[in-house]
Amino acid sequence: MIKTILCAVDINRPKDEAQVVKEAKKLADLDGAQLDVITVVPDFGANVVSAYFKDHDVKSAQDGAAKLLNEMAADVIGAEANKDVRHLVAVGSVYEEVLKAAKLSKAGLIVIGAHRADFKDYLLGPNAARVVRHSNCSVYVVR
Repeated sequence: MIKTILCAVDINRPKDEAQVVKEAKKLADLDGAQLDVITVVPDFGANVVSAYFKDHDVKSAQDGAAKLLNEMAADVIGAEANKDVRHLVAVGSVYEEVLKAAKLSKAGLIVIGAHRADFKDYLLGPNAARVVRHSNCSVYVVR
């Protein structure tokens, strides 16, 4: 029996991610599991652009992401069901932060969407593939 399901979404693609959240909610309901929904804000400190951003800019991005994540989940599963969801906003690399959150929450399942790969994804590997490859728990990929 799965106790926690971690659903990873990109809040910049709410229409594309709606099905991912629906599937995660359905799976959580089947096992009576806690549903956690995570989005990841890029870490500007890790690249050349960081010189143009201050710490408060990253904090503002996190706060904005938390608001959008909450709204997206409520729109998809309803406000009442959303009250029981834990909303997580991480800063950094998507796949690393998703894996870290799954480990910390002892998730038994990660639900993530598969998106059409851009050319850069063929060189670096898409986040979903990296999560599948490196996760210690099962991963459900929504197409």
